[in-house]
Amino acid sequence: HAYLSTDGRSIYEWDQTVDEINVYITSPPGVTAKALAVTIGVSRLAVGIKGNPPYLDHTLSERVLPDDSTWTLEGGEIAITLCKQARGRNWPCVFEGHEPLDAVSAQKEQQRLLLERFQEENPGFDFSGAEFNGSAPQPDAFMGGMKTDAR
Repeated sequence: HAYLSTDGRSIYEWDQTVDEINVYITSPPGVTAKALAVTIGVSRLAVGIKGNPPYLDHTLSERVLPDDSTWTLEGGEIAITLCKQARGRNWPCVFEGHEPLDAVSAQKEQQRLLLERFQEENPGFDFSGAEFNGSAPQPDAFMGGMKTDAR
């Protein structure tokens, strides 16, 4: 999923699993990892260059586990992995106030996460051809919720 500026430039891209939100940001040219300031809080993410105000500083749409979250810089891309506090929760967007996924994309994402959960809980079964008849429930709440010890 991509979040674009008003002039169509990519600000960041993101995806998710049952456990994580992954955010990808193109780094300014020539910037090294040592020059970056990335702060991951329970409900906030800030990215910038040390000594300057962050160029991305927003409240997250859900809570994360900062101590389990990481970031790297490789090939000019900052890759941030945020570990979800509510395992299996389908995030509609990364940051509060940012455009959420449209209804069709959100439903597809919810179905994909539920299938990922089923596969994790039933490793001997193949769910690759599974289809849903109607709406898929939230993966974190379906049938009593997800086990938290699988992390």
